[in-house]
Amino acid sequence: MAGRPQRIDREIQKAVFIPKGQWLVGGTVSYSEHEENNLNFLVLKDVEALGYRFKVSPYVGYFFKNNIAAGARFSYNRTYLDMDNFDLNLGEDFNISLNNLYYLEHKYEVSGFIRTYMPVGRSKIFGLFNEARVTYGYSSGKNSTGSGVEYDGTYQKAHNLQIGIAPGLTAFVTDWASVEVSFGVMGFNIKWQDQTTNQIETGSRQVSSGNFKFDLFSLNIGMSFYL
Repeated sequence: MAGRPQRIDREIQKAVFIPKGQWLVGGTVSYSEHEENNLNFLVLKDVEALGYRFKVSPYVGYFFKNNIAAGARFSYNRTYLDMDNFDLNLGEDFNISLNNLYYLEHKYEVSGFIRTYMPVGRSKIFGLFNEARVTYGYSSGKNSTGSGVEYDGTYQKAHNLQIGIAPGLTAFVTDWASVEVSFGVMGFNIKWQDQTTNQIETGSRQVSSGNFKFDLFSLNIGMSFYL
């Protein structure tokens, strides 16, 4: 009778990348802006718009074990869009024209996380990490269309709960500072939304979703400091 195959000791836990007792402090900042003047794209015609998106996310953690840290993350996200004109052309019998579209949203999030590091080979400079998060978010915003007697405005509030993971890469540029690149969060998300339109009509929405794929367009770049 053949014996059981011998288990290989890969020494993954033996390689210390970040020692126990250190503090982790860092954050990410992103900003994007767009402006369209008389833009035509496929079925979209005569688009006149201006908008931007700003996000800042500081975090702090403590390494209670070699290569493993626990901490908290906070984030603020502001999204703004002012669209003077928007034409949707789907043929001679179906054309939609909208003007004076406005959208503004503020979003706040707080997360608790566990982050695990692993060096690339025997390197003390390059490493991989994976961050498991539980996040609660609150957002408020308003959107409107038209003007004067044709004005239509909606105010909305939303809560969301997210459980997921965010893998990434880190590279030390000094003994105590590193540059990090992380992907978007993969996991489960539940969102509750309440709306009030023209201070009269009310509505609500609940969305549950799951995402387990890498999105190369959702990269975050930030700095971390180890104290």
